[in-house]
Amino acid sequence: MIDTTLGPLMVHRTGAGAPALLWHSLFVDSGTFDGVVEDLGEHRELVLVDGPGHGGSPGPHRRYSFEDCAAAAAQVLDALGISAPVDWVGNAWGGHVGIVFAQSFPSRCRTLVTIGTPPYPLTHPERLQIALLVYLYRVLGPAPFSGMLVDALAGRGAAKSAPRAAAAVSDAFRRGNKRGKYWAMQSVMLHRPDLRPLLPALQVPTLMLVGRDDPMNDPEEAERAARSIPGGRCERVAGAGHVAPLLVAPGDIARDLLAFWSEDRNRQGVG
Repeated sequence: MIDTTLGPLMVHRTGAGAPALLWHSLFVDSGTFDGVVEDLGEHRELVLVDGPGHGGSPGPHRRYSFEDCAAAAAQVLDALGISAPVDWVGNAWGGHVGIVFAQSFPSRCRTLVTIGTPPYPLTHPERLQIALLVYLYRVLGPAPFSGMLVDALAGRGAAKSAPRAAAAVSDAFRRGNKRGKYWAMQSVMLHRPDLRPLLPALQVPTLMLVGRDDPMNDPEEAERAARSIPGGRCERVAGAGHVAPLLVAPGDIARDLLAFWSEDRNRQGVG
């Protein structure tokens, strides 16, 4: 547990090599990276963060911003004595934080990978619908929404077609601090800002991975967003939800990351 301005954050550290920081999607926790940890850990020292209100991190009971999350990530690295720039890997929420981290702390970010991360805000109708769901979550807790969330994050029908992926999402959703997760929903989903204006200013090699069948992340928009980043690119991967690529095709995601990191080392002339 590492103290930050967003409260204590649970951090898992494993692997060896240059540092990489991994931040998960809203509703789940760092366990959704389990399928890539072994492969990535052979090449990187991995710092896996449980975001506020998720996993082992209680989270503050107030609104906060992506800038607050990025600052908390920097505090985690400071506490671990990591001064070298990190390879950031962010899934959905983690990708949003990574974009802000790369913009706010450019000297501390070597590369950026986002997975299932729409950079645009919710539409007004979506915001109204989600505001009701967030209120009901606060009143009723996670149980009534588990099936809906599994369909959204792992893909519709995942309970039958990909039961292990569905169970991973459902179990992670039920873990964590209920009040902390409510405030995370308020902060990073309901009031998610438009991050597209930040993209042209990013100065780090960036790879955006988008699920081919993710209904909540328009692949065409993701490709436009990637093109707006100097040195940015987008690739479509297997998956029908924000978290699905990590759960249904972790080997493919690990290979994509390792290839991207290798390309960056070659660009820098590192053997």
